[in-house]
Amino acid sequence: MQDFSTSPRAMVTSFWKNRSLINALVKREVVGRYRGSFLGVFWSFFNPLLMLAVYTFVFSVVFQARWSGGAGSKTEFALVLFAGMMMFSFFSECINRAPSLILTNANYVKKVVFPLDILPWVSLGAAAFHFIISLFVWLIAYVVLFGIPHLTVFLLPFILLPLMLLVMGISWALASLGVYLRDVSQFIGIATTMLMFLSPIFYPAEALPEAYRTFIYLNPLTVVIEQARDVLFWGVMPNFYILGAYTLVSTILAWLGFAWFQKTRKGFADVL
Repeated sequence: MQDFSTSPRAMVTSFWKNRSLINALVKREVVGRYRGSFLGVFWSFFNPLLMLAVYTFVFSVVFQARWSGGAGSKTEFALVLFAGMMMFSFFSECINRAPSLILTNANYVKKVVFPLDILPWVSLGAAAFHFIISLFVWLIAYVVLFGIPHLTVFLLPFILLPLMLLVMGISWALASLGVYLRDVSQFIGIATTMLMFLSPIFYPAEALPEAYRTFIYLNPLTVVIEQARDVLFWGVMPNFYILGAYTLVSTILAWLGFAWFQKTRKGFADVL
C-alpha cells in the first residue's frame, strides 16, 4: 500500500506541483455551480447584494443596532456588517463542504495518480472567488457612499492568510472524518450556524458584558473579523503581533490537518 508523506514540506510541495490542476478544478467548480441558470456567474454578484440588504434591514431597522464609535447611519452599519459577513462566509463555505469532499469525488479515490489532498484547495479556491466578488461589491458601495477607501484595505491579505491556513487544516481533517463518520456533515452545518451568531458579525465584541467577552475572543473568527473591519472600514492598522501569533497557530493546525488526512486516506477506498 502506498505511503503518503505527512511532512510540512509535502503539504507545500503538493500544492505547488498540482497548482495547474487546482486552477482547472477551481474554474470547473465555479462554472459548474451556475451552469444552466439564466444569470450564470452573475449570481455570485447578486447574492451578496441581496443578503446585505436583508441583514441591514433586520438589524439596523428592526433591531436598531448601531456600531460604537461610528456615525450611526444605516449605510455605515451595512458596510461594517458586510465586512464581517465576507470573512465568515469564506470560512463557512469551505467548512460546510469539507465533510463531503471525498464522498462527492469518490471516483478519484481509486485513481492512484490523483492527489486527493488538493480537494480542500479546490474548495478554498472557489470560496476565494466568491470572496473577491463580495469584496468588489463592498468596495463599490464604499466608494459610492463614503468616497475613496482607506489605504489599509491593501493590508487585507495579511488577515486572510492565517484564516486560509486555519480553513485548510480544518478542511483536511473534516474531509477525512466525513468518509468514516457520515454524521459529520450534519453536525458541521449546525455548528457553523451557531458560530455565525457567536461571532462579532452583527454586533461589536465590546457590546457583550465583561463576563462573556473573554469567551468570544476564544472564537477563532473573532480576530479576523475585527481586524478585517479595521482595515476595510475604520482605516485602522491591524495588530501584527496578534496576526503573527494567529498565523503561527494556524500553520500548525494546517499541518496537523494535512498529516491526519494523509494518515487516514489509505482506508478511503475500503469505506467507499
